[in-house]
Amino acid sequence: MHPKNLHNTPYQFKELIEKHSALETFVFRNQYGNKTIDFANQLAVTALNKALLKLHYNISSWDIPENYLCAPIPGRADYIHYIADILAKENIQEPIKGLDIGVGANCIYPILGSQIYNWQMVGSDINTVAVESATKNVNANSNLVDKIDIRHQKDNANIFSGIIKPNEKFHFTMCNPPFHASKEEAAKGTMRKLKNLGLKKNNLELNFGGMANELWCNGGEALFLKRLIKESVLFKNNVTFFTSLVSKSENLPKLEKQLTKLKATHFIVPMEQGNKKSRILVWRF
Repeated sequence: MHPKNLHNTPYQFKELIEKHSALETFVFRNQYGNKTIDFANQLAVTALNKALLKLHYNISSWDIPENYLCAPIPGRADYIHYIADILAKENIQEPIKGLDIGVGANCIYPILGSQIYNWQMVGSDINTVAVESATKNVNANSNLVDKIDIRHQKDNANIFSGIIKPNEKFHFTMCNPPFHASKEEAAKGTMRKLKNLGLKKNNLELNFGGMANELWCNGGEALFLKRLIKESVLFKNNVTFFTSLVSKSENLPKLEKQLTKLKATHFIVPMEQGNKKSRILVWRF
């Protein structure tokens, strides 16, 4: 993980339970005698997130609708810290403003960006329930109300259009794109994940939840990012750095080729959390 990530060390369950007592129900000792939770249980992960947000990020009230993506906070914090590294090299004097494409019901990236670095954040989503939930999470915390603006993307064909206002400036955009190309592919990925966790499930619940638009889209990650890059050209005067997570390394060559063709400067920032490897694709015009 990033050196500045608060979650580089094991979870402090005693302190977390003191902040959010409901977490205690889900904590047990594993075969090695270490305290942990069942990460295949969305209720357990949600309780852990609530405790982490209370203990480390001064978020008193946070929740998500049933079956929506419960994002694991440590990996999300990593993305925020790496963006901070990129921005630090620019010697930006004015307050930082960022846009999270696909903010989701959890609103995690804007929350972390505002609480760790005091950034102004905008979060957009096409799903009305996600927008309502993200807005509710912001309004439930007085320290977020003036820092985060949630916007509804009303047009399926657009990503930035309709969200970035005329003459509005962002220092960065970020995105955690839908990973899978179909519901079937998402289900197969779930089974692999559960197997890796050493668990068997008769139903196909992702261990962190997730609705259709959060988990898959036509063409999967590759096509979504091609659309994202294509549309970013139209907003090159509004945004300093465009960024996105890229989960599948095999997608990178075509994306980099597209960026080169568009004459965009680009680079890749590797990310690693435990056995999970990902990367951030960064570009600017």
